[in-house]
Amino acid sequence: MSLDDVKEDQREGELVTLIQPTMTELRREAETIRPIPEKRGKLALLRSASTRLDWRRLPGLRPSQPDGEEASYAGMLMRRVGLFVLLPTAVVALYMFGIASDQYTATAQFAVRGNVEPMEHASLGQFTALIQKHNSQDGYIVRDYIQSQAMVEELEKSIHISKMYSRPEADFWVRYDPRDPIEQLTKYWHKQTSAEIDAISGVIRLNVRAFTPEDAVTIAREVVTRAEVLINDISKRAQADMVAQAKSDATAAEERLRKAHLAIQSFRNQWGLIDPVKTAEGTLTTLTLLRKEKIKLDSDLQVLRSSNLDERSRSIQTLAAQSNALDQQMKTLQNEMTSSGSADGQQNLTEALLAYEGLLVERSIAEKLEESAHTLYDKARISAAKQQIFLATFERPVLPTEALYPERARTVFVMLFCFTVLWSSFTLVKAGIRDQRS
Repeated sequence: MSLDDVKEDQREGELVTLIQPTMTELRREAETIRPIPEKRGKLALLRSASTRLDWRRLPGLRPSQPDGEEASYAGMLMRRVGLFVLLPTAVVALYMFGIASDQYTATAQFAVRGNVEPMEHASLGQFTALIQKHNSQDGYIVRDYIQSQAMVEELEKSIHISKMYSRPEADFWVRYDPRDPIEQLTKYWHKQTSAEIDAISGVIRLNVRAFTPEDAVTIAREVVTRAEVLINDISKRAQADMVAQAKSDATAAEERLRKAHLAIQSFRNQWGLIDPVKTAEGTLTTLTLLRKEKIKLDSDLQVLRSSNLDERSRSIQTLAAQSNALDQQMKTLQNEMTSSGSADGQQNLTEALLAYEGLLVERSIAEKLEESAHTLYDKARISAAKQQIFLATFERPVLPTEALYPERARTVFVMLFCFTVLWSSFTLVKAGIRDQRS
């Protein structure tokens, strides 16, 4: 045996030693491959491997099963689908098409409108904001009122909606129990009605569902009526506040004018003057005449003295006495008008004029305010007689002819999809947990 043959035998022995530990793993992970006879090529090796191995098997999946086992697995899968998907869907379909009662919908559309006519008066600025209401805010008020418990209580008093929603026509699932409290009726009302408002146009769309067409249209009409009553109450309260405030201002202006007249009366009683202004004018006129007469007497007296008459002559003494009397009279009149006080301590005419002019100014202001307040009050009463805010209903509820609810086909399809998703999710989670344990 040559050296090359010895080296080749050693390599074959090492290869056999390396392959022997892996044979157990190969048998466990794949089917056993029969030994390939000598002198067979690579093509025979590939043909044998494709015959004995299942190349469709991937790591982590079930091993290839016989046809009988595959059929049983498919049957098990169908049973689970039928139990967890088809059976619940069939129950829902049975209820929707066989038990669920028809529900009719009545629709109404309306908007809150304002009929505001601004009063063209300078003193109405404080009431303009009170009259001109923000219509969009009123629309949201109406929408919230429709969904409120107050609306439910009003409807229960007027048309007894609890009896309408507990009729025998309603099935057991959606029928209302009239023994429940008002809070439960309010929750039930939220399910049966919807009030949506368009933020741009302010239009409110009302949908009311009931088990008979007559009940649906009756409830919808009553809701619209109650909403209109609410809007009228809001308008009346605003108008009442406006009229009350205007009346209060008019009363205050009248009281001020009355006090101004009483002050003038007290002044006249105190001073003994009906009109100090006219009195002062008369005094000035008298003083002017006295001054003219004094000037004339002084002229005559000067003429007599220039004629070389004796000072003790009767003519000169008479004119001199008259001139002195005029001086005394003018001094007395001047003291009455401008001096700080007369000999008996009474006030002068200048002070009387100052006090009287202040009273006249107060009376004039009071008269203007009283006139303005009464004008405002009259306009407020006229405006209150008009309806400033009202509910404009342009689509009134009509008797429905077709039941729009429940949506049977859509509900069954949605429930089928939901059951399928739930079952698939549960199956995937279960398979993942099983693979982690194995």
